[in-house]
Amino acid sequence: MANVLIIDDDLSVCKMLSDIVNDMAHDASCTSTLTEGIKRAHSYPFDIVFMDVWMPDGNGLEILPRIRQSQSSPEVIVMTGSGDPDGAEIAIKSGAWDYIEKPLSRGKTALPLMRALQYRAEKEKHKPVALIDRGEVIGQSPEIESCLERMAQAANSNASVLITGETGTGKELFAHGIHSNSPRSQNNFVVVDCAALPATLVEATLFGHEKGAFTGADKRQEGLVKQADGGTLFLDEIGDLPMAVQGAFLRVLQERRFRSVGGKSEIKSDFRLVCATNRDLDQMVKAGKFRQDLLFRLLSITIELPNLKDRTGDITELACYHMTKLCDRYGIKEKKFAPEFFEVLEAYSWPGNVRELISVLENLFVTAGSAPILFPKHLPSGIRIEVARVSIGKKKSPELEPQEDAHPSSVFEKLKDYRNAAIVKAEEKYLQNLMLLTRGKIEQACHLSGLSRPRMYALLKKYQISKIS
Repeated sequence: MANVLIIDDDLSVCKMLSDIVNDMAHDASCTSTLTEGIKRAHSYPFDIVFMDVWMPDGNGLEILPRIRQSQSSPEVIVMTGSGDPDGAEIAIKSGAWDYIEKPLSRGKTALPLMRALQYRAEKEKHKPVALIDRGEVIGQSPEIESCLERMAQAANSNASVLITGETGTGKELFAHGIHSNSPRSQNNFVVVDCAALPATLVEATLFGHEKGAFTGADKRQEGLVKQADGGTLFLDEIGDLPMAVQGAFLRVLQERRFRSVGGKSEIKSDFRLVCATNRDLDQMVKAGKFRQDLLFRLLSITIELPNLKDRTGDITELACYHMTKLCDRYGIKEKKFAPEFFEVLEAYSWPGNVRELISVLENLFVTAGSAPILFPKHLPSGIRIEVARVSIGKKKSPELEPQEDAHPSSVFEKLKDYRNAAIVKAEEKYLQNLMLLTRGKIEQACHLSGLSRPRMYALLKKYQISKIS
């Protein structure tokens, strides 16, 4: 018997879903707000959560990761009354099991519920017993734990792996983790930086060349693909592999055979392929810059690494780990941290992700000198300025209505501040009216307002406008 949580402010929807769940011999629990939904999800082991998008106290898509982060890590089925392709994409990328449109029916909801429970049972049955060697993958957040589960699955397979994520998220670290936990770990892990391959020597570098094959080829050279024989070939930034070479590499991937430049006979190489990119390969395919057939071959197993700012609670652990490494390397006493130091780290956006954090810590290690305790003052000014600006921006504007007994000098604020507060109020009202007029249809709202989709979503999030009244 499974436990199902229903988060929806429509009582008729709650009643219908509860009946369906109960008829399937499972227990149902309902709540009409996201706040209460999060509280219940973190206090009781639910297997499945049905959640509406537009709720009185927020947007369900924004709290979806927090629901998934609860101890039981339930499967989430998102419901919405206004079909939005972008919303469906956000839901799926945030870990939702399914995204269904209202009005609901028994047929539309019973099957996703049944399949989600079946998937959950199979996942629990095949959950790996032994822990993998994490290497230097630091963090306990649900986001990184999910990636480690995928790493374990990939390590036990011989299928191609595609690792995606922004620059600095640790793609090579995960690629090496897959190799070191696989049966191929005793053989070579060969790294190929596709972005750094010489344009005129790409094929020779990958496949090798014979003596005299081209000007300067004074001796035979083994290619990187052959060097990975029996081990793992890691193609970093696969999106930068020239189109002319993609076709040749596709055949190598299919046959595990190739010819060196100037060679007469075929060479075999039993390699396992792992690729990484920070680019959108689907968009590159549409633009004619990446072969679709090659992309299909790369998608056997995918691991999407999260940005550092989205890894709940990992920043402090990462900072402690790498600072300890620095102290050990230089043989000095381990430094301590003021609590405020971590508050600043957690509040910063980290556009360069883990790589930027490590770089900041290395710089800080030098500039802090012999200081035994690290304070926010030791951090680069750019980080402190961003955090300060965000902190000030979150504070509510003071009431503009003067108090009767107040002195004029204590009431009036700067004209610039007064103007900005007025603009904020007008902007918020405009967006509320826009959502009311369009019934929450983002495409129509963008057309009427002249705003792009990303800007529209950013503004709706800024003003917490998520309920169509």
